[in-house]
Amino acid sequence: MSVEGKARHLLTVRNEIGEAPIWVPEESRLYWVDTEASRAFSYRPSDHETKSYPLGMPATALLRRRGGGWVMVTKEGLAFWDQASGACAPIADPVAEDRDICFNDGAVDRAGRIVAGTMNFKEHVRPDGRLFRLDTDLSLAELDAGLSVANGIGFSPDGETMYVSEQFAGRILAYDYDAAAGKAGGKRLFAAVPKEKGLPDGIIVDAEGFVWNGRWGGATIARYSPDGRLDREYELPVETGTCLAFGGEDMKDLFVTTAWYGLDRAGREAWPQAGDLFVIRTGIEGAVEPRFAG
Repeated sequence: MSVEGKARHLLTVRNEIGEAPIWVPEESRLYWVDTEASRAFSYRPSDHETKSYPLGMPATALLRRRGGGWVMVTKEGLAFWDQASGACAPIADPVAEDRDICFNDGAVDRAGRIVAGTMNFKEHVRPDGRLFRLDTDLSLAELDAGLSVANGIGFSPDGETMYVSEQFAGRILAYDYDAAAGKAGGKRLFAAVPKEKGLPDGIIVDAEGFVWNGRWGGATIARYSPDGRLDREYELPVETGTCLAFGGEDMKDLFVTTAWYGLDRAGREAWPQAGDLFVIRTGIEGAVEPRFAG
């Protein structure tokens, strides 16, 4: 699909903040959202068919359900999304009373629960971010607090380690995760991201248990070994590669969403493909992301 190890421009879409790509193997199609447009997109590589879906809520992540349909992480809480009708049905928003706090990203654990993070969207550096777990009965539990933007979330293949980008602390955290109980503990530093490389953003874990991280700024994405060592970096032709997803027929294509948010006119001219969709042929196999069991 592309030259191995080199980011290839795939689709001109100009998302202000493209986020949360997820591969749907049954459709051979990639889905993602623009967090600033209340809109989802999909792309089928085989014939380049692209679709756009207006959303009734400002979605920041899309997660699949085992019984069909989607769960959205949105700036207004968690919600179901019916793709056919476009209807959104709110589930919960435990931070609704604080107007400075909103949900930001989420992932499904290996047992079918959702873990979603929050942020202070007015003062990003404030440690107001929290992690919540949505159980299959739609009840919520808090897993952690005190985070300077809880961003990308991912799980090891065995489900026993959870990774979280604490974006404005410039680090990726690792937690011991009890997949049976849905509890997190043993928080520790997994990797620190140098300032010149940007801020850690979206996370995806490949079939070998290596952790891939998008970066806000720095024009690179990175792959880390399970013990936190930097394994490799890929340069991007845009400043910000927000989020990542493995897909393609052999699950070895890494799709990268990007953003132009925050760029002034000169920045837009310097990075004309910012906000577009890219792909990297990694030669490394990913895994289909779990579905929410609720």
